[in-house]
Amino acid sequence: MTWVVRQYSKTRIDKAGEALLQPETADAREAALEVINNWRSSHAFPLNTMQMALRRIARQVDQQPIVAQRIKRLSSNRTEVAALPYDDAIADARPWRMPRDSFQTYKGSFQMVEHFRRSRMKHKHSIDNYIEAPQQSGYRGVHLIWRYYSDRSSTYNGQKIEMQLRSALQHSWATAVETVGTFTRHALKSSIGPERWLRFFVVMGTVMAVREGTHRVAGTPDDTAELLAELRELVAELDVIKRLETYGAALKFFSSNTAGDAHYFLIHLDTEHQRTLVTGFKAGQLKEANAQYLELERTITPDSPNDAVLVSVENIALLERAYPNYFLDTRAFLEVVREALPKPTIRQHRK
Repeated sequence: MTWVVRQYSKTRIDKAGEALLQPETADAREAALEVINNWRSSHAFPLNTMQMALRRIARQVDQQPIVAQRIKRLSSNRTEVAALPYDDAIADARPWRMPRDSFQTYKGSFQMVEHFRRSRMKHKHSIDNYIEAPQQSGYRGVHLIWRYYSDRSSTYNGQKIEMQLRSALQHSWATAVETVGTFTRHALKSSIGPERWLRFFVVMGTVMAVREGTHRVAGTPDDTAELLAELRELVAELDVIKRLETYGAALKFFSSNTAGDAHYFLIHLDTEHQRTLVTGFKAGQLKEANAQYLELERTITPDSPNDAVLVSVENIALLERAYPNYFLDTRAFLEVVREALPKPTIRQHRK
């Protein structure tokens, strides 16, 4: 298999990132896309190395972990580049590819971190623990940020890979945020959007933290009864349950070239036609997969609710479990919402 190698300097990548945000002409945008796509595609080899280690260790922690990997989306890059200092956002980090691991409980994430700490891997890493210190948005999970290193070949040395370790509850929260963001057309996961929706997900972050016995999100009630009362108010005001049930009800799923030997999957959420299209690619077709991914992204405008992502999972059956937001599936999240809502009191009529 031929792996993509970075063809451009960091200075050129910096300029491409700037041009992608504010392109002067259509040609300037196309040139920027070429540079950015090469850069993010060049992470394929170190990503493959890290995800193999992740799968091996995850199976020592959980019997059925969900392990998936994806290339950073242009829409995500644009949001994050705009929100962060330019040098940090473009030159060092943002088009990482991200392996993702989901466990049945949050303890699996901590066990994974300990396994990596004891390993002999030469790649350097840092840790962001959003379970012990949840983000203001309500997001919780553990992120390991790796800087790839090989003493055999320096081709990919220094490239960054981010691992996101989440429990099943934490994963349901994160994907529900993206699903609602798709239809409100706001980057809710970046705390951009309608205030009441943002507050709802902050409150749900603490509801899930209480359920897992971990730290609450700052700015939410310490009293659980008060917390659930606020949740009930938000659910009623936003009509949360009906909206989330409706989102995925009419969605149709289509697939092509998704045989058992498919390794990469290009997912296209087409909300205009209420469908999700999945195209599979073999391990040796990564270059073709990246080309189709970029071509599809060219058709998706920044204000469009449509989305696309190139991912890799062990088989197509795991796609919806790993990326339910692309199938508008919030069933797991809604189950937690319903269980958290105070039950109505039934009074017996006395004659």
